[in-house]
Amino acid sequence: MSCLLESQPLDPVCILQRLRGLSSAEDFFHELRVPYDPAVLAVARLHILKRMGEYLDGDDLDGLPDSVAAARAQNLLARAYADFVASSPLKQRVFRVLKDRDPERPAPSGSVFVSFDDIAPLPASHDGGPSRDDDVSRS
Repeated sequence: MSCLLESQPLDPVCILQRLRGLSSAEDFFHELRVPYDPAVLAVARLHILKRMGEYLDGDDLDGLPDSVAAARAQNLLARAYADFVASSPLKQRVFRVLKDRDPERPAPSGSVFVSFDDIAPLPASHDGGPSRDDDVSRS
C-alpha cells in the first residue's frame, strides 16, 4: 500500500515556516507531497527525518524563493526516503548509537567491553542458591 499525494500540487507559500511547525513524519510527507509506503515509514520514520536533516545541513533554504525552497525540501525528503526503501536503518546507521556499534568498524584502541554481568552478577534462582540480597547482608 502506498500513500499517493501527487494529485494535489505542492503549495510553496511560506513552506519553511509551515515545515518548522510540523511534528510527525507523515506531516512532512503530506506537506511536501512525497508519496510513501506506511510500512517503510513505520520502521524508519526517525531515520528518514534524521537523514533529511543531514541533507538539509548542506543546503541553506532560508532566503530562497518559496518555490525553490519547497522544491528542494521535497527533493531532499524524497531522497532520504529512497535511502530507506533501498536499505534498512541498521545498514544506513544515521544515529550515533548505530554508528558506534558498526560491526564493520573495529573498536577504537583502548576501548574495552565489560559485560553488565561482570559488574553485577544476576541473582541466583529461587532454588536456595545465593542471591544478591545474601551478598548485601554479609557486608
